[in-house]
Formats: sequence, C-alpha cells, structure tokens
Amino acid sequence: MAAAPRFPLLHWTTITPVLGMVLLALTWGRDLGGVLVALVALVLAATVLAAVHHAEVVALRVGEPYGSLVLAVAVTVIEVALIVTLMVSGGPEASSLARDTVFAAVMITTNGIVGIALLLGALKHGTTLFNAEGSGGALATVMMLATLTLVLPTFTTTTPGPEFSGPQLAFAAFASLGLYALFVFTQTVRHRDFFLPVDEDGVIEADEHAEAPSGKAAFASLGFLLLALIAVVGLAKIESPAIEAGVRAAGFPPSFVGVVIALLVLLPESIAAARAALRDRIQTSINLGYGSAIASIGLTIPTIALATIWLDGPLLLGLGSTQMILLLLTVLVSVLTIVPGRATRLQGGVHLLLLAAFLFLAVNP
Repeated sequence: MAAAPRFPLLHWTTITPVLGMVLLALTWGRDLGGVLVALVALVLAATVLAAVHHAEVVALRVGEPYGSLVLAVAVTVIEVALIVTLMVSGGPEASSLARDTVFAAVMITTNGIVGIALLLGALKHGTTLFNAEGSGGALATVMMLATLTLVLPTFTTTTPGPEFSGPQLAFAAFASLGLYALFVFTQTVRHRDFFLPVDEDGVIEADEHAEAPSGKAAFASLGFLLLALIAVVGLAKIESPAIEAGVRAAGFPPSFVGVVIALLVLLPESIAAARAALRDRIQTSINLGYGSAIASIGLTIPTIALATIWLDGPLLLGLGSTQMILLLLTVLVSVLTIVPGRATRLQGGVHLLLLAAFLFLAVNP
C-alpha cells in the first residue's frame, strides 16, 4: 500500500502565507508608495493561490462535498471582513457596498464559475455531466436567498428607499442563516449523494481520483489555509485605498468597488473550479459555484446585519431595475442549464456572456 503524499515544509505554498503575514505586519497602518502597493498586490495574489492549494489539500482529505464547503466558507470569511472594514472607513458611499459585493458574488459564481467550468469541461471532455438533484436544490437556495435579501428591500414600504426596517433586516438575517444551515445539513449529511459526481447512467462515482493526503498533511494545510486567509484579509485591507482610487481614476461608478472585492475573494474558487472541470469533475465545480453564492449571502447578510448595531448610516440592500433583470435572466438560464443534468460548451458560453453583460453594465450603468 503506497504511503500518502508528505507535506512539503519548504515550498512556495508554505512560504507565501508566512511572507504575507510578515508584509502585513510591516505595512499595517502606513501610507504606501507605488512600489509598495505593487509589492503588496503581488504577495496578495500569491497568497490567494496558496490558499487555493491548501484548501484543495483539505478537500482531498475530507472528500466531496465537504471540500467545496471548506473553500466556500473560507472565501466568505474574506468577503465579510473586507465589507465590514470598508464600511467602517468608507463613509456614506459604503452604505450600498454589501449589496454591490453580494450581488457581484452571485453573478460571478452562478455565471462566471459555472460558465468557465462548463466551457472548459466541454472543450476537454465533450458533454459535461452533473447531478441535477443536488445542483437544482443548490440553485433554488441561491435564488431564494438572493430574492429575500436583495430584491424584497426595493419593494418594502416600512422604510423609504431600498432598505429594510430593523425587524425586516433581523428576519432576513435569521432566515438567511437558517436556510444556509439547512443547505449545509442537506449537502453534507442527509442527501450527500446528491452532490457527488455521476456518470452517464446517473450512477454516483468515486469522490476523487487523486490520492488523499495523510491526516498530518491535511491538518498542516488547514493551518496554512487559515494563515493565508488572515494574510489575504489584511493585505486586501491595505490595498483597498488603491482599489478605490483606481476605480475613481478609471471613471467607474463607486459601486464597482464591490465588483472588484467579489472578483478578488472569488479568485480561489474560480481557479479550483477550473481545475476540477479539467479533471472532469463538473459536479465539484458546480458545488463550488453555488456553494460560494449560498455562503456569500447566507453568512454575509447576517454578519452585516449584526454589524449595523455599531455602524453608522443606512444599509442599502435593494437592487435596481437593471440588476433585477440580470438576476431574473440568471435564474432562467441557470434552470435551463441544470435541469437536464448535462451541458455543452453552448451553456458555458451563455453563462459567460451573461457575466460579461453584468460587468459591462457595472462599468456603464
């Protein structure tokens, strides 16, 4: 019996998180020049890639769908931390940051991650196969959460504007958290088989082709994953003034900051989903995409709702008409993609075009 792969102590994936923490300690609270901003951005990108690696090691150890859940929760921690820190220091313009970031995350996950996975999988393996039962349930959860937290605030009348009243926000927060917990229970305990890969006959396949790492290696990767996430949150906070300045200099609307945050925190998911698709594990890619969207709403909204206790200013959650149309189109396209349980490069291209439309309209509303 072959020994499990050993954990490499001196590797870029272990050195980068430590380097990120050192750079974070040296630059925290200081005004950075152009060279240091570029260095922080470079280390930040490398730390994100390291986080992807360690999350995949943990995922190999625990198997699907737990592995997808680990990465989804990890990137949501980054998202929540960035939103809260920027809302604290962002002033009135930050009142809609949570909405802009969460909606961008929904569009990127349901159209970008899923679209890339379907396109890459179809290009390499032909028709892609996945479990429509689990994927359909995940999609329904995403759309329920999105409607409850991002659409309804525009139409409620207790508080003027696209904003929940206090009791409404509390209900939305508890409902989102409860639905997220129900989904996790369904995915990992009650109907775990719904979220595993299937073959052409609908028979569930083995979780992974790669050899699982040892328990010590997985535990070490979990530690480096947490270290990398802390470094990513801190470095992204340091980089945030440069991001906001870049958005203003480019002439983009302030809401595009939320898109940049979502693109940054979902980079690990996107890379992991693309790798899984190339290995013909489309179900893993879909788990990552929809799981991230569910975690983004189900964990972010309750956290932001709790943070409003000490945050000043309104919390604008309701979408505008253009965003609602994009969300509705995403629902229709996603249903038509998921229901058959198989997809081609055409479906992948449709989702990516829908993502491109969202990005274009975010720049030119």
